[in-house]
Amino acid sequence: MFNEKGSKNRKNNNSEKSEERRRRMEVERAVVIGGGASRYALKPARIKSEDILICVDVDAESTVEMKTTGTNGRPLIRMECVKQAIILFIHNKLSINPDHRFAFATLSKSAAWLKKEFTSNAESAIASLRGLSATKSSGRADLTLLFRAAAQEAKNSRAQNRILRVILIYCRSSVRPTHDWPINQKLFTLDVMYIHDKPGPENCPQDVYDSLVDAVEHVSEYEGYIFESGQGLARSVFKPMSILLSHPQQRCAQDDLDIPKSLAKKVIVVDAASAEDHYNGNSVQTISQ
Repeated sequence: MFNEKGSKNRKNNNSEKSEERRRRMEVERAVVIGGGASRYALKPARIKSEDILICVDVDAESTVEMKTTGTNGRPLIRMECVKQAIILFIHNKLSINPDHRFAFATLSKSAAWLKKEFTSNAESAIASLRGLSATKSSGRADLTLLFRAAAQEAKNSRAQNRILRVILIYCRSSVRPTHDWPINQKLFTLDVMYIHDKPGPENCPQDVYDSLVDAVEHVSEYEGYIFESGQGLARSVFKPMSILLSHPQQRCAQDDLDIPKSLAKKVIVVDAASAEDHYNGNSVQTISQ
């Protein structure tokens, strides 16, 4: 089954990759010890603006109803939930840096452009989503054309001192994605949001998830993240999408992620024997970590 914390469940080479990453970070880090404490000086690096290609699965499974209801009182379908999550993602990402840009693609049997020109205009980007709709069942999902287009766009982005990221939103519970892509070409970073049904006689979401993990590891220049949701709840899509706001150049390994935390588990309100505010004499409640 899936790891509850969203860990990638990587294969045997994961520990080797993690160790290699740690060694590289140690080389770049100078440690100065004095006064009983450690002080770290990190090598300065420019955080580049992102070109973000969002690819949405338009297979018939994207029309599956969720447990969450919309404003009209009817259950949301996955496609509606995905659109809302993308719109929120775009607004939040641009509030962090208005220089980020977005383009869109769809995935059926293979990938196709929905909006090829990258834009930092939120209204223009969101308008592209209005034409997004599901198709019939595709039977297979080949990511090769998506990776090929991303690689070309990544070269264009680099020429402008930017980086490219692909966010794939995948909705199929029994179709494992495939690709034909050389392992030594890591020109962009791949993130995945996987929305699926529960395991059953005709579904193999764990196998699909493992294939998506392999794809992330295969193509990603920086640390790529993958999240999954089989609960049918909108919040199980919105929360991971909020984590994907993180910039690839500033990420820790996903296995080291410990967010989001539940406030109920994180903080405990102390007994109402209120502490006195040392500054203004007001009565305050203390919170214990």
